Amino acid sequence: MMDKEEQILVGITGKDRPGLTASFMDILAHHNANILDIGQADIHSTLSLGILFRISEKQSGQVMKELLFKATELGVNISFSPIDDEEYESWVEQQGKNRYILTIIGRHLNARQIASAAVVIKDQGLNIDSIVRLTGRQSIKHPERNVRACIEFSLRGTPTDINDMRSQLMQLSSEMEFDFSLQRDNMFRRMRRLICFDMDSTLIQTECIDELAIKAGVGDKVKEITERAMRGEIDFKESFKERVALLKGLDVSVMQDIAEKLPITEGVDRLMAVLKRYGYKIAILSGGFTFFGEYLQRKYGIDYMYANELEIDDNGKLTGNYVGEIVDGHRKAELLKLIAQVEKVNLAQTIAVGDGANDLPMISEAGLGIAFHAKPRVQANAKQSINTIGLDGVLYFLGFKDSYIMTEQ
Repeated sequence: MMDKEEQILVGITGKDRPGLTASFMDILAHHNANILDIGQADIHSTLSLGILFRISEKQSGQVMKELLFKATELGVNISFSPIDDEEYESWVEQQGKNRYILTIIGRHLNARQIASAAVVIKDQGLNIDSIVRLTGRQSIKHPERNVRACIEFSLRGTPTDINDMRSQLMQLSSEMEFDFSLQRDNMFRRMRRLICFDMDSTLIQTECIDELAIKAGVGDKVKEITERAMRGEIDFKESFKERVALLKGLDVSVMQDIAEKLPITEGVDRLMAVLKRYGYKIAILSGGFTFFGEYLQRKYGIDYMYANELEIDDNGKLTGNYVGEIVDGHRKAELLKLIAQVEKVNLAQTIAVGDGANDLPMISEAGLGIAFHAKPRVQANAKQSINTIGLDGVLYFLGFKDSYIMTEQ
């Protein structure tokens, strides 16, 4: 007849030190305990270790006695909780539930911001399995050294209404100045392979056509058309033709001067370096111009670049026309799918980042669509957004941790 077994949950807290976990595991190993679950966190050198193990009732008393002596010897606190079979089985059944990852980012994260996100999680009937900090620790004496904060919630369950949940988070992010991403925790989230960027007002902090228009003396007129197009108030193709026509006669040398002075968006250098290091395929899908896209492509080693080509006459002047098919919102979505097909990447493994109305189709099509410092219409339709920090915030939505990135640099 087999000995009756029971489950015991051990909780250990106290000052962390090398070998502490090993000391307790050695005792459990000596008694051939079966480890059902284990988790550990370290906050400001304070350890919180939980171990759920199964062992025969004949041995349990001796095991707990040895664990208690070891805790006393090491100067840490220890607690024991019996877990009956029904309670354990109920917990096991929770594993079949959906899992989500909620990431929140800000220049700083305070208790009100985190509490507001936690209330949404609770109201949607989800349980928080774990909370992890992805960014490096912030210095009190030198706050300028780390100007971002990010934490990741691992959630279990099925939201009452996931669209309503995203809507609530979007509203809170606007009111309380933090960014968020809510993603299904599946293999696709862990294996993103292709990322497509808009260029103007995303990778760079300007609209190139506006810069050209200023040089051509039609800046105000073109800027007004650009803004209406980005807000989705007028058709992009029609607005594009109108704006390009106004550039007629501009010398091509002006484009080189603008390219060399492009204002690169905060975080782009870091983002590109990390993406290239970890093997992501990168594309620029832009309603701007190939001249500037090619400049960025060379600068960062970008794999694909699609934009609009301006027609130049024999005297090196812009004709006011363009060459080939206009890259509008519909074309961006097509190109995203085409590149994914060429790279043999599932669409669920793709990422799209942009700010304007003409980016919405690719943002909606991608596995992870991100609105970056976007126009109101884009914000309203995107599932996640970045407004408070630079473009390298995308890395946290992909699950990167500062500690790992810095270690690998």
